[in-house]
Amino acid sequence: MRFEAITWERLAESLAARADGLEPSGAGPWTRIAVDGAPAARTGEPAQKVAEALRVRGRAVLVVSTEGFLRPASLRYEYGKEDPDSYFSGWFDTGALWREVLGPLEADGSGRVLPDLWDPVTDRATRSPYRLLPQGGVLVVHGPLLLGHWFPFDLSVHLRLSPGALRRRTEESERWTLPAFARYEEEVAPGDRADAVVRADDPLRPAWTGWRRNE
Repeated sequence: MRFEAITWERLAESLAARADGLEPSGAGPWTRIAVDGAPAARTGEPAQKVAEALRVRGRAVLVVSTEGFLRPASLRYEYGKEDPDSYFSGWFDTGALWREVLGPLEADGSGRVLPDLWDPVTDRATRSPYRLLPQGGVLVVHGPLLLGHWFPFDLSVHLRLSPGALRRRTEESERWTLPAFARYEEEVAPGDRADAVVRADDPLRPAWTGWRRNE
């Protein structure tokens, strides 16, 4: 896999241009983008840059973090608070992401998206109001383990960290999740699934593969 240097701003512009040039798919008149990566990769920052670049182009954008779709603590901690297998397969409410975020953007969808569902601090429903994403709008979903669920993304970017960088940049209290990301690399191979891969070991000097699929 060959990488070339890029800035986060140029990456956002390239992704926005790519998204802006897509024809609406048969799934509906919305474009759905994934920014996939471990929490240590700080996916929210490039996701917001992409959103800003799209808004400059006149596109309505909604950014959704998977952190707002955690399952209740009673389910997340069923096998203990530091079980990497639970983190891999049961930490995030993928059913709710389908139902409340991606489902409304199907061909016959309403465009009414729930921006978040669960507050992990209070362990209660957030009760956030639905947001209407108009036809032609863009959804940007960011967070970890996104590419293993067959979510219908039109574009996806994987922020890749080497095992050493992932360990260094992960808070010590969260390092119990590292086996889950090793499993993700082995079983899901997000670098093969994504439309572009960004090497983010040094957050100030990213590099990427460029777009790996033809227009």
